[in-house]
Amino acid sequence: MLSMMLVLSLVLGVLPLLGVAWTLMNGMITTVDGLFMSLILLTLSGVFMLNAYWEMRDLGMVGKKKVAAAPAPKSPAVKAS
Repeated sequence: MLSMMLVLSLVLGVLPLLGVAWTLMNGMITTVDGLFMSLILLTLSGVFMLNAYWEMRDLGMVGKKKVAAAPAPKSPAVKAS
């Protein structure tokens, strides 16, 4: 089951990307205002997507898989002379 924080983070992570697409389609990216607006929107999207990743990791949806440890190599026997 998805938590409400995960859903909210995903929605708020996608909305700024739509704003960047709108800025690109209207050709505003060539102005300084359009450039900084795109950078701010990308930062907002990155923050919310990072929060969504942390939520998914806490819920067990994403994470490292447990790998069985390989047996340690045996050291060669030392001959006493």
